[in-house]
Amino acid sequence: MNINLTLFAQAAAFALFIWFTYRFVWPPLMGAIEARQKHIADGLAASEAGRNSLSKAEVKIGQMMTEAKHRSAEIIAQGEKLKSETVEQAKAEAKAEADRILVAAKAEIQQEMARAKESLRDQLGDLVVAGASKILQREVDAKAHADLIAAIKQQL
Repeated sequence: MNINLTLFAQAAAFALFIWFTYRFVWPPLMGAIEARQKHIADGLAASEAGRNSLSKAEVKIGQMMTEAKHRSAEIIAQGEKLKSETVEQAKAEAKAEADRILVAAKAEIQQEMARAKESLRDQLGDLVVAGASKILQREVDAKAHADLIAAIKQQL
């Protein structure tokens, strides 16, 4: 192999090419590669953060669903309790009303019986006076013997 000026010129041209590439071509290529790597890393980090956020959201949704089920069970239980209380209250009010009506009816019956007894006493008193006048064959004065008639009525 001959070492001559061509070899040195080619070596110098190659060194100049390497320097030019290193100085002007390599930095934009490395910048683009680094930007792409950063973009990919950011995308991977975002997807990982999204996965974490999704898993947290699923856990939170599960908790919210459980809480909602418990809350709905509580609401249903309160509704059932309110229903039974309302039914019991209505039963108690109906029983109280029935008792009140029964007491009023008994009082009315007692009053009717008292009026009937009084009416029967009056009629019996009149019959006694009429019978006594027939027995005595004379008229008995009801006004004159009012005290006596009242005493007889009380005994009856």
